[in-house]
Amino acid sequence: MIPNPWFTSSHFVMLGLQLIFAIAHSGGAALRPWAEKYIGPRLYRIIFALISLPLAALLIIYFFNHRYDGWQLWQVQSIPGVGTLVWVLSAISFFFLYPATFNLLEIAAIQKPQVHLYETGIIRITRHPQMVGQVIWCVAHTLWLGTSFTLVTSIGLVLHHLFGVWHGDRRLSQRYGEAFALVKQRTSIIPFQAMIDGRQSLNWQEFLRPAYLGVAIFIGLLWWSHPLLLTATSRIMW
Repeated sequence: MIPNPWFTSSHFVMLGLQLIFAIAHSGGAALRPWAEKYIGPRLYRIIFALISLPLAALLIIYFFNHRYDGWQLWQVQSIPGVGTLVWVLSAISFFFLYPATFNLLEIAAIQKPQVHLYETGIIRITRHPQMVGQVIWCVAHTLWLGTSFTLVTSIGLVLHHLFGVWHGDRRLSQRYGEAFALVKQRTSIIPFQAMIDGRQSLNWQEFLRPAYLGVAIFIGLLWWSHPLLLTATSRIMW
């Protein structure tokens, strides 16, 4: 019996890698209050990064190397304008994935890492910008590649981030109580819903920050280095 050509092990390996990353990342976030109490915020952040970043790198490498696995569900790369659309959506996704609510010195544990309760900038658009950015990224790349492997990868990523919406709100509610309840009332998960409802308004001045310029530069560097990244990962036989 000839096996189904799309039924490749890479689909399940990717889902397994995503599950491991989700457990490590979300589990690490859940343990943050306990860990910071015993080992301090800086050491916790370093350990969290040493676990999360290598796992994320493995996911990226594996995705690059297997992105064309499985069925070719559709093929739109030759259609004029699709490539531009994918790049535009990808650029927008990074503005959500890496919003300028991050203190880079805290991320690097140079300053004491803290949990912040934000309600400005991109949080006015959506309370969970990383989830929105991931959905946009998945739509763009699934459209471009059109393979069953990419579709399975995207489904796994979106499910993880949807869980992150619930998990993140739960952790902030436990930490801030009524203060976070008020933030929830004034913000929305669905982009722009709070603005449409009149609960929120957009302040463009809040986006005039160096961090957003940094994201724009990162997008430009990613566009330039994308072919190099594909070549580099293809040399890793995995």
